[in-house]
Formats: sequence, structure tokens, C-alpha cells
Amino acid sequence: MSSRRAILALPALALAGCGFRPMYGPRPNGAATAGLETVSVGLITERNGQLLRRHLEQRLGRAGTPARYDLRVGLAYGIEVQGFERDGTPSRVRITATANWFLYDSGSPPRLVGTGVDRAFDAYNVPENQFFAADTARDAAERRLIQQLASDIVQRLAVRFEAGPPQAS
Repeated sequence: MSSRRAILALPALALAGCGFRPMYGPRPNGAATAGLETVSVGLITERNGQLLRRHLEQRLGRAGTPARYDLRVGLAYGIEVQGFERDGTPSRVRITATANWFLYDSGSPPRLVGTGVDRAFDAYNVPENQFFAADTARDAAERRLIQQLASDIVQRLAVRFEAGPPQAS
């Protein structure tokens, strides 16, 4: 049994020597963590924008650190009907959420130091004659999209901060 554990531990030991750090879980103190803690998130319009802002702030982990960067995000949705019942009513809907984001430094005037576009896709079924079930399914899909976009944006920012402080181009 102990030889099995040793064999299973070999990949972890091999990765430890190459500078591998897990992207998820507790973040070690490093350039990415220190940089993310200095990003403030600007207001995002509408309810889903407010939810995205809250998820971004949670993932960035600002703990009273003075803001050195300002993240501004625009959120847009696209809806595509993918399936129809025999009577022509929709039976499946696909939602595409797109977040255009811009990272500015806190200088005067603010300079653009990073930009990106992230997209997330989700779909849900529209049950026949069940308005509330369809409404609940849509809300759940939108919630998953917001969480995915927040994760994607923070990952891109973490990679950028790991390479060094963002500079205006």
C-alpha cells in the first residue's frame, strides 16, 4: 500500500520542482496575488452587472489595500433559440454572455494598461406550460455565466500580474 502512495506522489513531486502552482485553491503570496489585491472594480449596470461586480470583488480579494488599478467591465447578452416544439414555441435557449473589460492604472490621467474580452455560453430547456420553471432555469443559467466570466477575468488578470506590473502600451 505504501508503494502505491509513493507512486501517486511522484507527479506532485516532479511538478513542485518546475515552479508549478495550482490555479485554484488557496493562493500563495506572489506577484499575481499582490497585484489582484490592488484592483478595484467599477460599477457595472443592471442586475447581472452588479452580480458580476460582486463576484469579481470576491475573487480579487481586496482587503483594505489601496487601489492601484481600476477594472471597468461592460456586460452584454445574446440569446439564441436552439429548439422548437411542433407548435413553434421555443423548447431550448442558448445564452451568450460577453464581458469587455479594461484595466486602467490610478494615475492622473488614468492610462489603459490591459484589455480583454471574455465569453461564456450556457443553455436551458423551456418546459412546456411551466413559466416559473423556465424562469428559474434562465436565472440559474445567467448565474453560472456570471460566475464563469468572473473566474475567467480574474485568471487573465492573474496571468498578467504574474508577468509583472501592467504598463501602458
